[in-house]
Amino acid sequence: MKRLSVILSMMALGASAFAAAPVELELTSPGGTHHVRFYGKKSDSGSNVLCYQVNYNGKSVVAESYAGLQLDNRVWEMAMGKRTLPQPERWMDNMEVDSVSYTSHDATWKPLYGERSTVRDHYNGGTLYLSKKDGSRYRLNVEVRAYDEGVAFRYFFPEHPDFIFHKVTGDLTEYAFPEGTMAWAEQWAQAHFEHLDVNAIRRPVERALTLELPNGVWAALADADVDDWCLTKFVASSEKRNTLTSVMYSPVDIVTYYATPWKIVMAADKPGDLLEHNFIIENLNPPCEITDASEWVKPGKIMRETTLTNEGAFKTIDFCAAHNIPYMLFDWKWYEPCTSHDGDATKVIPRLDMPKIVAYGKEKGVGVWLYVNQHALQKQMRELFPLLRQWGIVGVKSGFVQYASHRWATWLHDMVRYAAENKLMMNIHDEFRPSGFSRTYPNLLTQEGILGNEEFPDATHSTILPFTRMINGAADYTICYFDKRLKNTHAHQLAASVVFYSPLATIFWYDKPELYHGEPEIEWFENLQTVFDESHVVDGTPGKNVTVARRNGDEWFVGMLTNNDGSDETLNLSFLEKDKTYLAYIYTDGGEDVKTATRVKCSYLLVKAGETMRFSLKPRGGAAIRFVPADAQASKKYKKYKGQTL
Repeated sequence: MKRLSVILSMMALGASAFAAAPVELELTSPGGTHHVRFYGKKSDSGSNVLCYQVNYNGKSVVAESYAGLQLDNRVWEMAMGKRTLPQPERWMDNMEVDSVSYTSHDATWKPLYGERSTVRDHYNGGTLYLSKKDGSRYRLNVEVRAYDEGVAFRYFFPEHPDFIFHKVTGDLTEYAFPEGTMAWAEQWAQAHFEHLDVNAIRRPVERALTLELPNGVWAALADADVDDWCLTKFVASSEKRNTLTSVMYSPVDIVTYYATPWKIVMAADKPGDLLEHNFIIENLNPPCEITDASEWVKPGKIMRETTLTNEGAFKTIDFCAAHNIPYMLFDWKWYEPCTSHDGDATKVIPRLDMPKIVAYGKEKGVGVWLYVNQHALQKQMRELFPLLRQWGIVGVKSGFVQYASHRWATWLHDMVRYAAENKLMMNIHDEFRPSGFSRTYPNLLTQEGILGNEEFPDATHSTILPFTRMINGAADYTICYFDKRLKNTHAHQLAASVVFYSPLATIFWYDKPELYHGEPEIEWFENLQTVFDESHVVDGTPGKNVTVARRNGDEWFVGMLTNNDGSDETLNLSFLEKDKTYLAYIYTDGGEDVKTATRVKCSYLLVKAGETMRFSLKPRGGAAIRFVPADAQASKKYKKYKGQTL
């Protein structure tokens, strides 16, 4: 373990803690990759300010930047007869550092499901204790952790003896980057990306925010444990170059004691490492609160029923049962009107016999999910969720939910808690993005918060998402397959289903069972898993390409995506178990010689660890490969890979 560096100085009686001999907090991660320092200093105006820095392997990631929050407690203070000022001062400016403490932690835990079956939670930590010396008795702690995956910190308010209520009106946290830092930015969760200099970010942009630093480091800004806070975004400072400031969507009313969400600064040598290290977000959330989750929270694939008829439902259930899809979804309009406060989600439209459909699904091993709009959830949730459980519904997909303000953020997360009380799984759609809450309440299987396939984005967009949005966690990308509006190839669609991780994987989004005509590559979807023991980004650069490999048991699933231009790709099979032969099920974009409407070529070859496979991916194309340990019969039946380009 790396040495914890503590800088402590004796202070003369009555001297400021931000004087020449300050108290500082300094941490290095267990493996020595990340280094963080918090300290106080005098600003140019003479005020006391709290600052921090983050380095990665000796390179600057976040240069000296301000940290802290802005409070406006005039209502509470005046109610207590303590203050009559018309305007509060900058609240952090007269905070003084009293002391620091240090700790370390190393443990492993097993999630109910995920991109990996075991998670290591290993960090060196410390707490910076601050207080005001103006008689107000305000205190603030800054809790800091240094992981090898990144640095995290949050603000903690101890209980105040006079004012248990605080109103947080601003986030003063800044992020100063080296000159020339570029960002992959999007203004909202379902937006297209812009590749911008950080100084050009003039409107608040989403998190996770991925950055390319001129010193060769890749970085990402993210958050964790946000269920009692508002949405926070990033925008370029109007006063400082190369600096991003924090933008809170709304004020936050808190009751002390209280901890804010964690702020995360990740850094890595390669962009793919940021995705591989996204378990730092899970580590910064509380453990699972559902004692019997494994009994009823079941990940899997899901298909939407589009006709909203009994006949269509039975056909879709039959299709799901035949193709190893454990769930069917009735999307909007199974109750009417579904986008109005007049809608009643306790009443099913007359042409659907819900009890009969649910019973048929159970007979076939297919569970039924229902879409419910915010209007009905807000008005009927307390009545509706117990009723849905009584009907035999297994999950709810919530649509058009508010989530950004403090009020709606707490409402949304409480909805997930109430769903857990009624043993209902959940999928939150539209703008909401995860910050690790599914560790605490794993009945929240997935969420949208992504410009997904239902809007038919191009292939270049697909190559950006793994290094940006997917850092947050699971995303319901709503894979389309047979729809004629697709901009990308069918092999691209197959590969996307493993690249974009989701424990509840929506496939055949706009499709109907009758569109299937025996295409052999559908076996990929039949065998696809949605929970994995390990996941790796084998290769990739935002906007160019990505290759992701995921293992479930002794099988591997690989998705390879290229951009709008196409590319030649190699796949090093070093991730396979040594001295073992695998049968590779390979799905690539074929030509006129492939007689199906999808033009997907299916190849079956024997491979071994250490070999390198070559692919020539067509523009907007991709490749999907499943590796299964080969038995004696397969070894006799199939040919070995001879190095040909696929």
